Amino acid sequence: MPFGKYKGEYLVDIPEYYYTWFKQKGFPEGKLGRMMIQMHDIKINGLEELIYTIKRDYKK
Repeated sequence: MPFGKYKGEYLVDIPEYYYTWFKQKGFPEGKLGRMMIQMHDIKINGLEELIYTIKRDYKK
């Protein structure tokens, strides 16, 4: 995340309530906004573990 309370955090590590707040207020434009919308969908469907598995298995 490039700004705000969670600056420097991976999008998957940001809590769901933050994305819910953005959904109410409006996501940013561009690539970051699209990624945040996708992460919101992943979180509300309980699929974060998929991202954590990918992050763990393909860590550089």
